[in-house]
Amino acid sequence: MESSIRRLVTQSPFGPLTLTERDQALVALDWGRLPESDGQSSLLREAAAQLEDFFDGRLKRFDLPVQPRGTDFQVRVWRALQAIPYGETMTYGEIAQSLKSSARAVGTACGANPLPIIVPCHRVTAENGLGGFSGLGGIATKRRLLALECDGAMPKRQPSLFDLPLFSYSGAPAL
Repeated sequence: MESSIRRLVTQSPFGPLTLTERDQALVALDWGRLPESDGQSSLLREAAAQLEDFFDGRLKRFDLPVQPRGTDFQVRVWRALQAIPYGETMTYGEIAQSLKSSARAVGTACGANPLPIIVPCHRVTAENGLGGFSGLGGIATKRRLLALECDGAMPKRQPSLFDLPLFSYSGAPAL
């Protein structure tokens, strides 16, 4: 039996985010606008509502079924990320030590996180700085997410070119 995949685009202070659901669990959060599916699910609507509450400073912990796909090690790292409390950080080295691994391997797993924000890789820092961030905007976005967790709600964002679809199926330019 083929699993059903559904997508929903929601607005954020960073522009559009695309949520993807497969088999009643979230599997991806992408920066930008991907094609949406017909018939939105209650899970996608709830995920969009929880993201809005997070950006408004009202939500401290996501309560959503997630099934990020990755190697066994990546999944272990992503579980460790979900255990980092709101407003706190851990270093790549601290997580590596708890998993008996290397900081570089933890950083690589963070960079492969398919559910940024919901699985909070932005809460992981380097020993002597912020480290990296693979999301749209890189370190500037990581700084904004960490500031949100310290200061409260994020300012709303004005529309930009990032609000346009990434591609068009018709062959015509995306509008």
